[in-house]
Amino acid sequence: MANLFNVDNVHETLKLPFPASTKQAAGIVSGVLTDVMSVSFCDKILVIISQKGRLSHWLQVPLENTNPGTTGFHTFSSEANDDSLLPLTGLTATTLLGGHAPGHDTLGQLYARQIASAIIMKTPHEKRVLVVGLGLSICEPDKDVFATVIDLVLRCI
Repeated sequence: MANLFNVDNVHETLKLPFPASTKQAAGIVSGVLTDVMSVSFCDKILVIISQKGRLSHWLQVPLENTNPGTTGFHTFSSEANDDSLLPLTGLTATTLLGGHAPGHDTLGQLYARQIASAIIMKTPHEKRVLVVGLGLSICEPDKDVFATVIDLVLRCI
C-alpha cells in the first residue's frame, strides 16, 4: 500500500526565500499619489507605475545587447556627453497591451526605454526582458512629471 501523506506537518512554515525580490516606492506626482513596484524574476524584470490604481499600458524592452560582435553586454564610453541622460539608442520598446490613446504609446516608450537605460547603466551584463506596466492618470509630456516618476523608479531598481 502507498505511504500516506502525513498531515501533521502541514501547518509548519517553510523557511524558503521568496523567488522574486520586490521593491516599492510611492510619491506625489502632480498632486496624484503614484505607486511604483519592481519585481525581479529570473527571466524578467517587472516595473509597475500606477496612479489611482490604474494600469493601461504594458510594454517590454529586451535588455540583451544583440549587436554583432558583442557578447550580449552593453559597453559605455568613459567620455561624458551632453546626451548621457537620454535613453540608450539601441533599446526598443514594444507595446504589449494598451497605449492606443493619443500620446500614450510615445510617452510609454520613452518611460520604458529610460527605465531600461537606468537598469543597464546599473548592471551592463543584464540580459533579462524589462516589462513595464504604466497607468498614469494624465499622460502628457511634462519634464517635471517625467523626472519625478523616474526618480521613484530609481528607488526600486
